[in-house]
Amino acid sequence: MIESVKDVVVRGKLKLIQPTVQEALDNGASPDDILDSMMAAMDIVGTKFQNNEIYVPEMLVAAKTMQRGVATIKPLLAGDAVGKYGKYVLGTVAGDLHDIGKNLVGIMIEAAGFEVIDLGIDVPAEKFVEAVKANPDCKVVGVSALLTTTMESMRNTVKCLIDAGCKDQVKIMVGGAPITQAFADEIGADAYTPDAASAAAKAKELASL
Repeated sequence: MIESVKDVVVRGKLKLIQPTVQEALDNGASPDDILDSMMAAMDIVGTKFQNNEIYVPEMLVAAKTMQRGVATIKPLLAGDAVGKYGKYVLGTVAGDLHDIGKNLVGIMIEAAGFEVIDLGIDVPAEKFVEAVKANPDCKVVGVSALLTTTMESMRNTVKCLIDAGCKDQVKIMVGGAPITQAFADEIGADAYTPDAASAAAKAKELASL
């Protein structure tokens, strides 16, 4: 039944996930095993996305399917396995009102095993710093900018995080349409990822360091 759960998530069958998860539980599968199978499914989805076998809509549906599956088992999970990698603070920089890419990253990061703290859009640099300091179990910060005009705002946000000593606690990830690896290196970010699937994989890698 665990394989059925995995298959339902990979195929993004939103209406089937709750009964399939319940059936797996009824047949003796543990909530932690079910969570692991859904995370494995999202790894498959992420790889398919990176290989251009599926696109953003399919990835979103798969991620939402997993979210619904997690909601079904969350009361039964030992501790907080959903946040087993710690917290991930996420936001779009000051002056930028774009949120579709950020929201997709948030869904994928949560599916990867983080508890996501989404600060929203048009977020001042200081608010990123406050969120990190208020959450000592935060491991990674994701900073998004979707406009060339807000790249300087991203630079300022990363500088504020570094100046506040946050890099002793967290790794800083950046992304968004105009952002490049070269720009990420220039401003002192720890990682750049071009899409939500690679962001989730990189976040797990950084949190495990």
